[in-house]
Amino acid sequence: MAEDPTEFNDLAAKMPDKLKQMQDLFYAEAKKHDVLPLDNSSLTRWNAPKPNLTGGRKVFTYAGAMTGIPNSGAPSILNKAYVITAEVTIPKGGGEGMIVTDGGRFGGYALFLSKGVGGIRKGKPVFLYNLLNLKRTVWAGPELSPGKHTIAFEFTPAAPGLGKGGTGVLKVDGKEVARNTMENSTPITFPEDETFDIGSDTRTGVAMVEYRYDVPFKFNGTINKLTFNLGDEQVTAAEREQMRKTVAGARD
Repeated sequence: MAEDPTEFNDLAAKMPDKLKQMQDLFYAEAKKHDVLPLDNSSLTRWNAPKPNLTGGRKVFTYAGAMTGIPNSGAPSILNKAYVITAEVTIPKGGGEGMIVTDGGRFGGYALFLSKGVGGIRKGKPVFLYNLLNLKRTVWAGPELSPGKHTIAFEFTPAAPGLGKGGTGVLKVDGKEVARNTMENSTPITFPEDETFDIGSDTRTGVAMVEYRYDVPFKFNGTINKLTFNLGDEQVTAAEREQMRKTVAGARD
């Protein structure tokens, strides 16, 4: 180390016996501690199908608050049509807070009642889609009165394919209150360090400027029922094959 502190000089060719000794020692220790077999295909293993509670399901129903659900246990809205329906009760004085969210600052979505500032814009139903922290698309309706309401967000992709955009419609009690489009959507996954939450937001918020809120942003009303209805995945056969080849050839 004194003569070559950066370990720039390759000594393997000069000291083959020492190299062999170190290799043998490594594999002996690796075997002892159950490290073998060595596997450099972490991306392939990460993307491999695994048993989970959401596989093949198209309808998810929840009631009340629930937080900290990983992506593998949450309904996936990626690359498909979907409808999110929330049956809620708004308290006297107005509602605010998170109804449901998946993701956060660097990508995801949220359905919530706005916090407002000084009582202005409070209690408005908002669906916000955060595309990889690059662009946020917002749907917002008028403030909800106290009592029971049904809030629904419906998204229809513009075309089959990975990460396609489409049209979203926000409805309250069966009436359309907002319609907007987005050019692209998240193609692969929402951030793995964020979670699926109902009734609050446990990590970072999806909003940055418009309709920004502070976590945990607990919903102050009652979530009587929350339903996800998912369409078929819209990834094309060509895209599936390209993804398969990419993953199969990946070496970390």
